[in-house]
Parts: sequence; C-alpha cells; structure tokens
Amino acid sequence: MSAATVPSEVAAAWGWQAGQIAAYAGGLINATFVVRDDAGQPAYALQRLHRVFAPEVNLDLEAVTAHLAARGLVTPRLVRTRDDAAWLSTAEGTWRALTWLDGETVHRVPAPSWAETGGVLIGQFHRAVADLEYDYRFVRAGVHDTARHLGRLASCVQQAAQQDRARRSPEELEASELARDILATAARLPAMPDLPRRHVHGDLKISNVLFQREPLRALALVDLDTLGKGTLAFELGDAMRSWCNPAGEDAHDIRFELPIFAAAIGGFRSVGGSLATREELASVVIGLETVCVELAARFCVDVFDDNYFGWDAARFPSRRAHNLIRARGQLTLGLSVRAARSDALAIVSG
Repeated sequence: MSAATVPSEVAAAWGWQAGQIAAYAGGLINATFVVRDDAGQPAYALQRLHRVFAPEVNLDLEAVTAHLAARGLVTPRLVRTRDDAAWLSTAEGTWRALTWLDGETVHRVPAPSWAETGGVLIGQFHRAVADLEYDYRFVRAGVHDTARHLGRLASCVQQAAQQDRARRSPEELEASELARDILATAARLPAMPDLPRRHVHGDLKISNVLFQREPLRALALVDLDTLGKGTLAFELGDAMRSWCNPAGEDAHDIRFELPIFAAAIGGFRSVGGSLATREELASVVIGLETVCVELAARFCVDVFDDNYFGWDAARFPSRRAHNLIRARGQLTLGLSVRAARSDALAIVSG
C-alpha cells in the first residue's frame, strides 16, 4: 500500500493531510508510514496492524509505555485520534499512530559494543517493568509454543506428501526436505526448565532496538505489539538469536558469534542481572537454541502457507523463496549454537 492509498478517513482521524504521509520501509508484519510536520520533519509513525493483532493491543502499548516513561525510559507513545480513540478500524484493518523517535535502526550488529549497549537497555526495560501490575487486554496465542509450531510443520509435510508431486512448487518440494531436518534437530533440543513469567518485550530482534551512534548507546525499544508475559529464556534467547548472527537472516554463511553474545549478556547483567536467577540466566542458552529451531519451523511453514511473513521482493522472486532461505538459515544458526553451547553456558554463569 502506498501513501497515496492510505484511506482519507485515516489521515482525517488524526487531522493530517495526505501529503504529510509517506511509506516507510522495514518491518515484517505491520505496514508503516511516516507522518511529517509542517517543517518536513518526521513527527509520527502511522501503522496498519497485521490481522494477527487485535485492536486492544494498543491499550496494552499505551499502558506499558506510560509506565516506562514514568521511570525515565525513552519510548514511543500512542497518539489518540481527534475523537480520543486508541485506534481506527477501517475496511483495510486497524490503524494507530505513535510518536516518532529519531535514531538509527540496524539489521545486523556492527560490533560487540552495540550488543553491550543493547543489553544495557534490555536490563533497563526489565528493571522498569519489574513492578508493573497490569493485565494484558490482548494475548497472543501460541507464542513460543515450540511444540505447536513443530506440529504445524509436521502437518504441512504430511499434507504435502498427499499431493501430486508434479503440482507442487520447487520451493514446496525443497521445504519438505528441509522440514524433516528441522524436525530431527528439534527432537534433540534440551529440556526447558520451569521458569517464572515476567513482563517482556517479546520480540527483541536487533531491528527493534533504536540506537544513537555518537556517542553510541541504545535509545529505545520499538515494535511494542508483542508486549506480554513470558520467560527470560525466550525474551533474551530470541534477542541473541538475532544479535549474534551478524550475517543476517537472509545469508548463507550463518554462524553464532560468541563475542557478541558475551557483550550483550554482560550489558544486561550490569543493569538487570540481579533480577534473574542463575537458572533463568542458564535458560537463555536453551531458549536461544530452541527459538532458532522454532523460527526455522515457522519460516518453513510459511513456505507452504505463504501468507504471514513479509518478504523482500527486490531480492527474491517470491515470499516462498525468501522464507525458504530464512528457514534454512535459522536451522544452521541453531546447529551453530548447539556446537557452542558449553561456551555460552560458561558466559551466562560467569
């Protein structure tokens, strides 16, 4: 959807003109637009939410960010409509607006120093929400339900096997073979301990951390639709999955970088380490390996279903082709984490 096709009722709901709105690249899920002020400077982010998010997610974002701001953290804030509504529902979906934060987004960790300051920010976030008392209005079903994601993948393989091979795309044929490798790797994952559930961001990939380059520091966490209750195993494990693979999700030469892991964990522990038990810190390594395999399964499922993750049309011929590369990369990363498991455990327990 281009800025020209943003419904006029959406711009009018916040009192904007169509000429102020332009498409903003990035993001796998929500469609994002930048709204500029009269001086031409970015002032707001306008988003059309993916259908996976119920409109009430905006109430959760509003409540949690108010709590963060009250404790001195920089955070985007919900901007209500002129009618004081937290969102606008249209035929195209749910729309909302957020305050704009200036900063730099990266899709790969440039150096361990970036991971360290990012870890500090995660520690600050967790310390800030440690006393938050809030019941979420929107709860995502099946978040990090590894067994569920693997079950969906196994079902896709089974259904594909019942179809005429000649009618299946090359990507689907390759995905069936890859799925078997993913399922075999998942069968050897270490058991996850029983852990306390905390307020979490829920999707701490490196592109959801906003940075200031000079002097280098992590400024804010963005993409807050995934706020909820979860464990540090998956909160930090998913972060490390993204941060410790500087090659990116779309690369062939994927590996787990221990120096980045050590810097990020060190940054987190310097601020939030006292909040976590030794068992929780050790579980981060299990969560890291598990979430790599889990995401490999999810990307592979989307090769069959072809309807969830966004994709780069400039680099790949189809969503299926892009997600096939992603699925293979996450499996490779999970195996790299497995090979370095003892070193990673030594870092979190050190």
